[in-house]
Amino acid sequence: MKISHELIESTLLDLLAALPSGKSLDPTALARAVAGPDEKVWRLQMTPIRAIAIRLADEGKATILRKGKPVDPHDFKGVYRIGPAPAAPDAG
Repeated sequence: MKISHELIESTLLDLLAALPSGKSLDPTALARAVAGPDEKVWRLQMTPIRAIAIRLADEGKATILRKGKPVDPHDFKGVYRIGPAPAAPDAG
């Protein structure tokens, strides 16, 4: 089952937009949203999801979190979550 990067990205952005304030997204929830409940299928999406999350973090559209704290998208290992884009600095 081939799932497009466009579908993963649009689903990720939609799920982030729907999150309650202060919450983050488990990448496995995103994998299930795009690939369905079969673990053998959704597990295959974890690598592309990670790559897309890193790219979106680079673009300022998402945040990579470890233990609830933002981390360098190019220097993290293990379990992570995806948070909404960082808040823009207050211009006022």
